[in-house]
Amino acid sequence: MRALLLATIAALAMPAEAEVKEGPEAAAVETPSAALARLFRESDEAKLRRNPVMALIRGDLRYADQFGDYVSDAYFAAEKAAAEADLARLGAIDRAALSPEEQVSWDVFRWQRTVELAGFAPGILELAKHLPVDHFNGLHALVPDLFSGQSIAPFRTVKDYEDNLKRLDGFVQTLDRTLARMKDGLARGIVQPRIVSERVLGQLDRFVEGGVERMPLMFPAGNFPATIPEADRARLRAAYAAKVENEVLPAYRRMRDFVRDDYLPASRGDEQPGLVSLPGGARYYAYLVRLQTTTNLTPDAIHDLGLAEVARIRREMERVMREVGFRGDLRAFFEHVRTDPNLKFASVEAMGEAYRAAGRRVEAGLGRLFADVPKTPLEIRPVPAFLEKDAAGAYYQPGAPDGSRPGVFYYNSYDLPSRTTPGVETLYLHEGIPGHHFQVMLAFENERLPAFQRFGGNTAFQEGWALYAESLGRELGLFTDPYQYYGRLDDEMLRAIRLVVDTGIHHKGWSRQKAIDFMLANSSQGETDVVNEIDRYIAMPAQALAYKVGDLRIQAARRRAEKALGKAFDLKAFHREVLMTGALPLEVLDAKIDRWIAAGGRG
Repeated sequence: MRALLLATIAALAMPAEAEVKEGPEAAAVETPSAALARLFRESDEAKLRRNPVMALIRGDLRYADQFGDYVSDAYFAAEKAAAEADLARLGAIDRAALSPEEQVSWDVFRWQRTVELAGFAPGILELAKHLPVDHFNGLHALVPDLFSGQSIAPFRTVKDYEDNLKRLDGFVQTLDRTLARMKDGLARGIVQPRIVSERVLGQLDRFVEGGVERMPLMFPAGNFPATIPEADRARLRAAYAAKVENEVLPAYRRMRDFVRDDYLPASRGDEQPGLVSLPGGARYYAYLVRLQTTTNLTPDAIHDLGLAEVARIRREMERVMREVGFRGDLRAFFEHVRTDPNLKFASVEAMGEAYRAAGRRVEAGLGRLFADVPKTPLEIRPVPAFLEKDAAGAYYQPGAPDGSRPGVFYYNSYDLPSRTTPGVETLYLHEGIPGHHFQVMLAFENERLPAFQRFGGNTAFQEGWALYAESLGRELGLFTDPYQYYGRLDDEMLRAIRLVVDTGIHHKGWSRQKAIDFMLANSSQGETDVVNEIDRYIAMPAQALAYKVGDLRIQAARRRAEKALGKAFDLKAFHREVLMTGALPLEVLDAKIDRWIAAGGRG
């Protein structure tokens, strides 16, 4: 679960539109459709004003000189009031008088705002706001990436550079407010587990000890585009150096010193690092399960589902093990996959080429499964060096809706000897095409959708689709190599294991080592990857549940449609129905697919 700034950024949005008036627009006679569109438009515009980094990510530069707040009580109060007001206005709009597409939007908006509002309940907000930093999320790690000139913030004009200097003022202020939250949390006994604090301290140390020139926030001043006049470069570089040296780095030192001297010694131990060890943690975890899975599944039901999926996938792994002629048990086969030199990358460059080759194979088969393809291109890049140690094995960064920025599939080459080749095709399907790139960019490019639906979303749909996309490998002509198919199973096993270990850690009180041992015993993931994964689940409760839960719901919807429609079932049409209305809560998706089936599979 990301901090609220991260949740805001995950809502990624649209380019600037015409200015919207403050408050509800006057309307003499207004249809339900017009009232709904106005609500969506005004709610979105108000959210952009409260969250200027969200606007920046969308390519909307109206607030580019502002950073925002994200951590104060006033910010939380404003977000809560906005959710209450939006729900009140939505309730006054007659859903029955709307078109089927508008009804879907009505349902999504209600679900999103209702769950957001539940997050401001005192017991839940109390924990969320006092745990603002972990090694995956938090301003300290996020902002240097976003404003590095290699990510979402533009650096094409002198104004872009000057706007960023102003944003950095807000960043420093908000970083200090974040530190104050951590201090308050420490006083209340609400602290992160020790392993999270250690990893955060390592990140802060790297920023502080790297000094001015190695701070990613300096990168734009060291790599000016041709559009920046020579006369401005020396001035801007001096201004950036002064900002980083005199304001940004001292803020990092303040946070680093506090984490090292006070926070880390008081952090929770590895024996019970889950939320269950905090007062009110069980309630908070139940909320996060609802938020992340968009279902009413309980932690116990998810844990049992995970155990059943682990057993099923193990049986299929054993079949592949026999197919490749391996002699030994599955545990020995896992070790073989981890250590066989023939299953290692020769170099970082070879790793990148393996992903590019997988992309070419996928492209050749897309026309059989999809009628809709994003216009935005996808690039393949290594994870930036300053992020790779704590980053996942791969991740996706969306492109800009106007085509000015491509989508990017990032692969992690850190500790290259621990990386194995069998996961190449599966990771590309998940993070690239037809996984996240299709799901995100088809929505971004669909201008018929309201902004919150076009650019918002939820983890269960987004990650569920990406995991479902892995299952399309054979239909796309992949997995002809049994080791690549094994890689698919190993990644599916990872998502099934997550159901067990996440609920184990945060609901059943598992130790960190017990979770690590369970994952090592049931997959061929390298130990470096396993440790990073477990520490991720500790830091981000319930987020990892969404993948498998979402995948199972999409798989079930496809089977339901295939059975009901028979020969009339069209896979391309099914994929269009799933993808072209944005990332839906799974409850809303189920209802939409059922209506599509009832209509004979016609949109």
